[in-house]
Amino acid sequence: MLDHPLNSLGFAKPPAATRVVVAMSGGVDSSVVAAQLKEEGYDVVGVTLQLYDHGAALAKKGACCAGRDIHDARRVAEAMGFPHYVLDYENTFREAVIDEFADAYLAGATPVPCIRCNERVKFKDLLQTARDLDADCMATGHYIQRKMGDAGAELHSATDANRDQSYFLFSTTAEQLDYLRFPLGHLASKAETRALAARYGLSVADKPDSQDICFVPNGDYASVIEKLRPGAADPGDIVDMDGRVLGQHRGVIHYTVGQRRGLGIGGLGEPLYVVRLDPDARHVIVGPKEALSTRVIPVREINWLGDSPFDSQPEWHVNVKVRSTRAPRPAILRPLSATTAEVELLSPEDGVSVGQACVFYAGEGSRIFGGGWIWRGY
Repeated sequence: MLDHPLNSLGFAKPPAATRVVVAMSGGVDSSVVAAQLKEEGYDVVGVTLQLYDHGAALAKKGACCAGRDIHDARRVAEAMGFPHYVLDYENTFREAVIDEFADAYLAGATPVPCIRCNERVKFKDLLQTARDLDADCMATGHYIQRKMGDAGAELHSATDANRDQSYFLFSTTAEQLDYLRFPLGHLASKAETRALAARYGLSVADKPDSQDICFVPNGDYASVIEKLRPGAADPGDIVDMDGRVLGQHRGVIHYTVGQRRGLGIGGLGEPLYVVRLDPDARHVIVGPKEALSTRVIPVREINWLGDSPFDSQPEWHVNVKVRSTRAPRPAILRPLSATTAEVELLSPEDGVSVGQACVFYAGEGSRIFGGGWIWRGY
């Protein structure tokens, strides 16, 4: 075995002797990963997580891990001839992801539950399940790349910038990265993935991509939070930065930092934007666009993927992304401890929100150095 050439997953043994657990959401991406690895001769085991109530899930299309998606994942496994298991993670998902999502919104933050799901469920509990199944590694359909560097496995952006999911995977630890594989990260476009699905004869080849957070039907965050936390939508005042009341709102949870439309306070001259939320006072604070501008961002819960310790030098020159939809921009990263830092943007950014992630990228190249959570507003 030691003399055997490395297979496509990086192990010095034949594919047939390499067991890989594939995290299957029922979508086209993870289905292609499973089918491709099975075709290459690997010992594939598909695992799908049931994350929330089937009754509610079946009524909603286009969200991962719903009842229909579990069915789709099972059909792919049957067609390709490998075992498939469904694990009930409903309680874990509610405690680790949904509850924090609701509480963060109530605290005036703008959470990113998909990151917490990867961090606390998929790359923690599911990864441990893969180890329990004696798998050599776990593969997912995420668009991100794992490359070997001088110091070990590195995380890199996907080849297709439009599909890159690095923002949502910044909290992947070095230990997890050793075990994970991302077979789609090198593809040039989603069209290539769908072409592979068609070649394998998969029933999900033309299945639409999921757009919403899986437990938030139609993107209506507020209605979900109201159900989870009754009274969360209590009305209050819209105030300017000096505290003057300009109007009333229908609940802090309906507003996000940077929002301009839907405030209901027209006719005041210059456009006004939500610059801060004060849930305790039930205030939505508004101001001019320049009030949204932020240059210094405090970050905590940092996951560092650099080759040397995070706090081994006073500053790092990196690019950072403060929202999933924005391009990385130059910044100076100054460690305050092993897990906290101050990020100074070289040019100000509008609408930086508490609860969003701040992800660190190499100044040049595709490498991701980790990231942390924005934890205090300005």
